[in-house]
Amino acid sequence: MSNKALVNLQTFIGKEFNSSPSPFMQWLKPIVLAAEAGKLTFQYTIRKEMTNPAAILHGGVTAAIIDDVIGAAMFSFGEPYFYTSINLNVDYLAPAFEGDKIIAETSITKKGKQIVNAQCEVWNADRTKLIAKGYTNLFKTEFKR
Repeated sequence: MSNKALVNLQTFIGKEFNSSPSPFMQWLKPIVLAAEAGKLTFQYTIRKEMTNPAAILHGGVTAAIIDDVIGAAMFSFGEPYFYTSINLNVDYLAPAFEGDKIIAETSITKKGKQIVNAQCEVWNADRTKLIAKGYTNLFKTEFKR
């Protein structure tokens, strides 16, 4: 059985992923850099509306990017069920600014029958500065996509 969700993600490598069923992901406008089952790498350009009053990337947007790209990584497995975050811990390590390009890279640490542990690192474009790192646990719901 082919994994249509993963194949779909892979067709967007180098392009904006504009076929997400998530309106929020569409607002974030990620560019797909790499897609494997459980491992996604997206690039984002920080827009003014993503910044806080100090003119740096808003921590809530950073957390939302981490949560959203990890959710997309779950779809890359071809899972028929939705997973929901049961916690999300984010370490904010460096600022990013309007106009910067950032890279979010996921990895699934452990995938059990009901609980998944995952992480995401957010880097500057040349991967010399770690901006944030997030860890989450997700719970398999009864809802099918």
